[in-house]
Amino acid sequence: MTVVSVEGLCKTYGNTPAVDGVSFEVGHGEVFALLGPNGAGKTTTVEVLEGFRRRDSGQVRVLGVDPADRSCSRAFRERIGVVLQELAVEPFLTVRQALARNAGYYPRPREVDEVLGLVGLEDRADRRIKSLSGGQQRRLDLGLGIVGNPELLFLDEPTTGFDPLARRGAWDVVRALTGGGTTVILTTHYMDEAEALADRVAVISSGHIVAQGPPATLGGRDAGEVRIRFQVPAGTRLPEIPAAVSASPSGQVEIMTDREIEVLAAVTSWGVSDVVEITGLTVERLTLEDVYLRLTGHAATGTTGYGG
Repeated sequence: MTVVSVEGLCKTYGNTPAVDGVSFEVGHGEVFALLGPNGAGKTTTVEVLEGFRRRDSGQVRVLGVDPADRSCSRAFRERIGVVLQELAVEPFLTVRQALARNAGYYPRPREVDEVLGLVGLEDRADRRIKSLSGGQQRRLDLGLGIVGNPELLFLDEPTTGFDPLARRGAWDVVRALTGGGTTVILTTHYMDEAEALADRVAVISSGHIVAQGPPATLGGRDAGEVRIRFQVPAGTRLPEIPAAVSASPSGQVEIMTDREIEVLAAVTSWGVSDVVEITGLTVERLTLEDVYLRLTGHAATGTTGYGG
């Protein structure tokens, strides 16, 4: 079932097109990541989907309705959750009070204690918001977004300010939500976050979507040239390998090839037949960050384009 459908979305500010012909779909229970540099058009796109900004042209359907249709605005808002980049809650409220108040806006909210547990704020439930650290406030942001038990959740840079453990905890929350049928639209500058969470990603640059698909295949990541590395004892004579091979005096071998399986078979067969000790065998492809930088025109000159 399609939860979000966007066809030819356009939005212009003055003479500057912010979004120019954007199209994509998001399925039920999917995590869809919208990636792009600042000013690329992703915030405008998301605000149109949330019903906070009107489009100039194009077709948009979210949960079966047009988010710009004010006649169904209240019913629409009861079905979505939004986690913004900045907390917009009175600082004198306690965490529990803020969650309970937001829960009251929805017909079938989650239990406040459940949400406190999900976002890891049980021990801060009766603390005033102004006393929370930046990371704890972001956790509260996430709690406010999910307390209404939304069908569709918008996450805008949800783990900014989180330490690594808190980030992994937030990822677990998102996975639990999608496992229960919630659909998520995610914007993030963390490529590892997009790779860990997203079923599909779309990269937007200068108002256009320049690529979309599963993170593992975006921009041809799953095909093309790879770097194979391994270590052998110093002075080991290498076999004939159908690829570009370089070796250091210490025995560190590096192979660049687009015939990955054939080369790996040759290397491992040689190691077994000649009883050569091969250690640290790795195969490196373009990372999602490499692909993202290339697609948005920000690839660094002179870099290898491969992640370690």
